[in-house]
Amino acid sequence: MAGVEEASSFRGHLNGDLDPDDREEGTSSTAEEAAKKKRRKKKKVKGAVSAGQQELDKESGTSVDEVAKQLERQALEEKEKDDDDEDGDGDGDGAAGKKKKKKKKRGPRVQTDPPSVPICDLYPNGVFPKGQECEYPPTQDGRTAAWRTTSEEKKAVDQASEEIWNDFREAAEAHWQVRKYVMSWIKPGMTMLEICEKLEDCSRKLIKENAGLAFPTGCSLNNCAAHYTPNAGDTTVFQYDDICKIDFGTHISGRIIDCAFTVTFNSKYDILLQAVKDATNTGMKCTGIDVRLCDVALLEHIIPQVICNMLSVLTVDLCNAVIHV
Repeated sequence: MAGVEEASSFRGHLNGDLDPDDREEGTSSTAEEAAKKKRRKKKKVKGAVSAGQQELDKESGTSVDEVAKQLERQALEEKEKDDDDEDGDGDGDGAAGKKKKKKKKRGPRVQTDPPSVPICDLYPNGVFPKGQECEYPPTQDGRTAAWRTTSEEKKAVDQASEEIWNDFREAAEAHWQVRKYVMSWIKPGMTMLEICEKLEDCSRKLIKENAGLAFPTGCSLNNCAAHYTPNAGDTTVFQYDDICKIDFGTHISGRIIDCAFTVTFNSKYDILLQAVKDATNTGMKCTGIDVRLCDVALLEHIIPQVICNMLSVLTVDLCNAVIHV
């Protein structure tokens, strides 16, 4: 019987048949191999997906970081604009504890060149600079005005009108800056109309509400003493040998500051200019608050004496003719 079983099994092997045990072992091994292959495929797919995801994460992370940085910059710029007067030395919110950027304090405004900033913006507190202060001259009877500068009651009365004086000082500061600007560019070859238009344009920029030009600008030449204003289309040209008297005024709330100055380019007029300046300063010293008009009228006699004392031996050469001043 044993020989028969061995023979049958041998036949089965020859015919390609396996024993039940062998069949089970072969089936299990093939199943394990198939499962391993599936696992390998899944790992490969997962690896590819994870690699792609990492690349996407890197790209998205970079873009997100850039957007976040831009938003931070924008927020800081907006805070700097809104909080110019605050210092940013404290720590920021969050775990990072980043320090805020220091806010730049905006300093006082300064005048541009050419002047374009209104005077009231240069002095936001409403207190404008004072001009040169002159002592009161003694009167004919020997009295002085010292009581005006020492009496507390009189000081209080003057202080009550400080708002009025501030209007005058603002107009005077605007006038002074315009005059300084005009002296920097006026020259022979310019038309009188061009000079006046440029001067008035600058003067309008330095004043705001309830203010303006006091009167049309005068630019009288040579023997024309004053009050000449060119009309539209006037082609008169400022020449090298001309004497030009620029006269313009500004007002704040109707309070007028007026000043005239002489412009020459030929040096032969220098002596005459100096004499006129000294005479003007003498007249200003003789005027002031509460000065009587009859005392001011004495300037008619004082100023010629000053000029005569200065120019008693001086001459001016005009058109090849020696003229005693």
